[in-house]
Amino acid sequence: MVLLSQELNCRVEVNADQVETTSREVFKTLENAITDYMNNTSFTDARFGDNEKIDCSLFLTVKEYGNDRLSGELQIQSTRPVYGSSYITPMVNFRDQNVQFDYRQYEPLIFSTTTMESQLTAILNFYAYLIIALDSDSFSPRGGDAAFQRVDEVVKMGQSSGETGWRRFEDSRNRSAVLAAWTEPSTSKLRDLLYTYHRNGLDEMSSGVVKARENITETLIGNLSEVYTNAPMSVGIAMFRDAKLDEIVEIYMKGTGDEKTKILKLLEEIYPTDITKIEKIRKGNN
Repeated sequence: MVLLSQELNCRVEVNADQVETTSREVFKTLENAITDYMNNTSFTDARFGDNEKIDCSLFLTVKEYGNDRLSGELQIQSTRPVYGSSYITPMVNFRDQNVQFDYRQYEPLIFSTTTMESQLTAILNFYAYLIIALDSDSFSPRGGDAAFQRVDEVVKMGQSSGETGWRRFEDSRNRSAVLAAWTEPSTSKLRDLLYTYHRNGLDEMSSGVVKARENITETLIGNLSEVYTNAPMSVGIAMFRDAKLDEIVEIYMKGTGDEKTKILKLLEEIYPTDITKIEKIRKGNN
């Protein structure tokens, strides 16, 4: 097998339907440029075969455009295969609501680990490394350390630039807040949760559903509840919900009565606005 170094298999879509302009070609050019950047950049030194690349997608909604300046929202998603099955589990499902950058048509997107070449490449680097970090954490304990170090470096360069979206405490859901949610001691147990949930949970489903679900129950009650206690408004809590709540509901609809009771109590406390969805657990298999 030929080994490649590009880590991502990324689908990109740029939607500018909200923008009034006589020339829409710039948005297609931008879409192609981002696609090329995400799929042909070697973000790390790791070696990936074609079948090992991380499937992900970026959906950019442009809300304003003028004088080469774009602003809008970016939806970031990634998935991971589950061992011994055809099931694909969601890893990242996050919406960055404050994306702003300058882009001149046909301007090359240049990758660098030492300088901030542009606001656009900094945003792309941030989410590329975040996707890689969280994927790596799901395969080995704190396996995303190196990628999270890169995320930290990108955030520091972004903060020095003065551009929006990077400053600490500017926004509880901005890029600085996302980094903090996964790396600060009070909330970094989310990373341990990812490992146990996936390697000792989902990946073990094919060999033993009962034990695998017990492992998931243990890590949710232990790690997720601890993070919630330490920082109930952390964006990491919301990120985990957006990626995993539907899946967790499906898992526990088939659970035992004791498991359902424990998980219902936990989820209803942490995610009170999702009660209708969570209640499906109680009704499942009844």
